[in-house]
Amino acid sequence: MPTFSRRQVLCSVFAASMMLAAGSSLAQQVLRVSAIPDEAPTELQRKFKPLGAYLEKKLGMKVEFTPVTDYAASVEGLINHKLDMVWFGGFTFIQAKVRSKDQVIPLVQREEDEKFKSVFITTSPAINKLEDLKGKTFTFGSESSTSGHLMPRYYLLAAKINPDTDMKRIAFSGAHDATVAAVAGGKVDAGALNISVWEKLISENKVDTKQVHVFYTTPGYFDYNWSVRADMPAELRKKITDAFLSLNPNDPKDKEILDLQRTSHFITTKADNYKSIESAAQNAGLLK
Repeated sequence: MPTFSRRQVLCSVFAASMMLAAGSSLAQQVLRVSAIPDEAPTELQRKFKPLGAYLEKKLGMKVEFTPVTDYAASVEGLINHKLDMVWFGGFTFIQAKVRSKDQVIPLVQREEDEKFKSVFITTSPAINKLEDLKGKTFTFGSESSTSGHLMPRYYLLAAKINPDTDMKRIAFSGAHDATVAAVAGGKVDAGALNISVWEKLISENKVDTKQVHVFYTTPGYFDYNWSVRADMPAELRKKITDAFLSLNPNDPKDKEILDLQRTSHFITTKADNYKSIESAAQNAGLLK
């Protein structure tokens, strides 16, 4: 049986550790990104493609977009190390923050996300205010959506309307564009969605505003952000943040990215900005 000197053993251990480090380093050369599925999967892919190419150049690493089946999967994917960065709504960020015991960090948000809003829509001339929804059928978006469920529910409760007892029936469409389709198609009397998607659908002539109209717009609240885990190296977090902040609306290529993200520029954000969202979720009994 061969014998090894102390030096040979140490060299072998060092070589093995270097191989492991190289493997770990290689793994870090891919930034795995996803987003809550608040729109159709094809639309999410279309919106992210130029942003992903831009981030690859800025970060010097491969960026992969992985769609998820539902909002919960985006939360679990990040905290279970299957994803590195996720486009969260305010509520899904809070869910990830609570699930990970404060091990999730929001990096940037669009300027619009400081005062985001939801709109309530209907085709009925008899519905002109929130109180008119009593006894009617209604759809939210996804159950975990900030702008499609949490905040609309919050403002309904503030108007002394309990969707679960005061409405004839409530449903969850799963996405903002699906909410518009449900209302326009007469499946429900009214619905709520985020104002950004509503305005996009109008600009693309995908909704007839003579048929479907807004009857209530909520006050502003903090919403979407790009979040990462706290264990991401600080250097990489800074590079990602700087890349978003460097997007220039006066540069045609950057403007294409910003237009798809429906903003003029990104700004930094912090977890404290979402305390009101956390309180709203607790008051509505939605935070588990």
